Amino acid sequence: MPTKYRVAAQMFGFREYTKTLADAAKTMKHVKKIGYDYAQISGFPGDMAMADIRAVCEDAGVTPIGAHIGLPQFRENEKKVIADCKTLGISYVAIPWLRASDQKTLADWKKLFREFEGYAKRFAAEGIAVQYHNHDFEFQQFGVKKGKGGKAVLDMLYESTHRLQAELDLGWVARGGYNPVNWVRKVAGRMDQVHLKDWSIWYDEADTSRNWTFRALGEGAVDWPEAVKACKKAGVKDFIVEQDSQLATGDPFLEYGISRKYLAGLGL
Repeated sequence: MPTKYRVAAQMFGFREYTKTLADAAKTMKHVKKIGYDYAQISGFPGDMAMADIRAVCEDAGVTPIGAHIGLPQFRENEKKVIADCKTLGISYVAIPWLRASDQKTLADWKKLFREFEGYAKRFAAEGIAVQYHNHDFEFQQFGVKKGKGGKAVLDMLYESTHRLQAELDLGWVARGGYNPVNWVRKVAGRMDQVHLKDWSIWYDEADTSRNWTFRALGEGAVDWPEAVKACKKAGVKDFIVEQDSQLATGDPFLEYGISRKYLAGLGL
């Protein structure tokens, strides 16, 4: 039998629609309606109980398969992070973002590598995989001499850790100037979940500005057929759609729906 892959909606894209429990319940039902049976938890108010979030998901028929939880929360009380994961019924948790103050120098980064690996080791004992979710700033290089050489932070991160899992965001890889397929190959065997995000240049007729912006999958610059093929070969189990904003329509439900239909066309 062919492998059954899970396709999830990253809930950060719906954060304006999950500010109350009642709104979250409506939103999750809509997410199910546009084709997502799974969700990655993020973007809910910090004071919303994890048990309530799980209940909202279950009521809508959507299964949580992971969460994004900030590094400050790991540092403040990692036992609570573990407990929250167990309440949600998930076995994956990603560190999604780093403050600029945490990563000014190479020494800062090396300290973070050790910290991340420590979490990964301790959480593994609880049956939870810790992941790192990149943006584009991890592609800055250290060690450039006379315009040559250097190594990207993300390369050093995965060379310096072993238990830490990758959760590559392929849109940010592309935005950082790298080939998503090549990066998927680099982390093959240590990436169970991947983030799918597309980009294009957006032209704002009101002020005639041009900027990079997020787009629904298949509407931007990433070669998704090749990226999906590489992910399957690399051992990815879960494909997670994330679109932080929707300049083209202003409607996350519409654009996440476009992405879901596009992935269905690729056999997911």
